[in-house]
Amino acid sequence: MKKIRIISGVFILGLASTLQAQFTQLELFSGFDKTDFTLLSSYSINDSNTLSIATLAFFQKFREKENQIFDEVGVQPTLFWNASKTIAIGPSLYYNSFGGFSERLSAKFTLKNSRALLVVIPTVAYSEKKDASLAEVFAQFQLQTPLSERISLWLNGQFLTVWDTFKTHSRSFQQLRLGASYKGHQLGLGSDFDQYGTNPITQSNFGLYYRKTF
Repeated sequence: MKKIRIISGVFILGLASTLQAQFTQLELFSGFDKTDFTLLSSYSINDSNTLSIATLAFFQKFREKENQIFDEVGVQPTLFWNASKTIAIGPSLYYNSFGGFSERLSAKFTLKNSRALLVVIPTVAYSEKKDASLAEVFAQFQLQTPLSERISLWLNGQFLTVWDTFKTHSRSFQQLRLGASYKGHQLGLGSDFDQYGTNPITQSNFGLYYRKTF
């Protein structure tokens, strides 16, 4: 199991960056088997908001000793050029505790209205550690239903698949969050389904999440 190759890449960058020009978002997800902490920030660097820097940092920790080979840390800054409200493109440098450093180029496609959002981010990358290319597709959706001026229901989903040399499965996940937001504090139920390696090993986790955007 220690020989399993794991790379997880661009995720969450599409969602909040389309909603606000500048923000910092924190999310804590704690379940029966693991705890995740994610920090995401995005800031425009020019007056026209056509250029922005999005930074992602995350930490994943499993509780059981036999699953701690899947513990994971990642940091990724991305420079996005927003060609339109729908399309953006940009390079990034990503460090992952399993995969090491990789140089990446991503395109971001966004469809949204006042209550719904869909983001799809295909990526090509080069892994320094593996000396090989990889392909990745990330998708994210968000549905919001206001109940009052201060309270709303949220359903969020994130999906990722990564393929080494464009043909060998490396990493996938499916994440769902269902909760309520009150004065900017979001709390609810969550589930994570992770797949690792060429013959995927699956990990499932259910728990609670808390999200705050500044």
